[in-house]
Amino acid sequence: MNAPSLAAPAASLDPTERADPRALRLAIRAGRHRGHTVGLAPGRVQGNLVVLPRSLAEDFLRFCQRNPRPCPLLAVTEAGDPIARELGEDVDVRTDVPRYRIWRNGALAAEVDDLNDVWRDDSVGFVLGCSFSFEQALLDDGIPLRHVAQGRNVAMYRTSIPTVPAGPFAGPLVVSMRPMTPAHAIRAIQVTSRFPSVHGAPVHFGDPAAIGIADLSRPDYGDAVDVLHGEVPVFWACGVTPQAALLAARPELCATHAPGCMLVTDRMNTELAAL
Repeated sequence: MNAPSLAAPAASLDPTERADPRALRLAIRAGRHRGHTVGLAPGRVQGNLVVLPRSLAEDFLRFCQRNPRPCPLLAVTEAGDPIARELGEDVDVRTDVPRYRIWRNGALAAEVDDLNDVWRDDSVGFVLGCSFSFEQALLDDGIPLRHVAQGRNVAMYRTSIPTVPAGPFAGPLVVSMRPMTPAHAIRAIQVTSRFPSVHGAPVHFGDPAAIGIADLSRPDYGDAVDVLHGEVPVFWACGVTPQAALLAARPELCATHAPGCMLVTDRMNTELAAL
């Protein structure tokens, strides 16, 4: 399933909204930004989102615990409470993501601007670590990222690598890909190893067919970028993996972020560094 390309950050955002996480969340809540969050609120942790009924929350929690590379947990809300208090001031998982996906019985039913119409008294929100955090560390280390330079969402692919199941949750590992020179790839492994709570080191680099990816020009999610002569594709575990698990679990109703449209928190990326 190919996700639609997402627009670059909205021109209507003022400099404060582009830089300050709470101001950005308020702008998203007001409907003034519906594109991806790449490059917004630099230095702040961004998270993937999954919302499930309480009856499935314990199984999904175990799925995340068994698959920490693609599903690094940052926060879990109380049932019926949409506020993720440990992530910042007034972080509302119903309204503060630019674009959401609604899933019914394991199939994508709609993309919406907020979850107000589907949030229930038994809804539980899971916020998972996102690669945007380690991307900032890579950029700070002088490692260029082509999708960031081009204002695109990162390319993401379903692989042949299975996750460890928990209850009804199972499915393939989804990875994000960044093309790099071999020297940059080696340095990227060192840098991202310091961030185990946001996917950590790459799971693979080199031949995409070795992990079941047939064509890099056709990502399952996000936007394709070229792999130039002398570069290698480098693959990290991706927080879109739970969407594949939702297809297997087929919950009557659940919600996720749309690819590239993250929950921007008040936490600093530097807080997540292990060293």
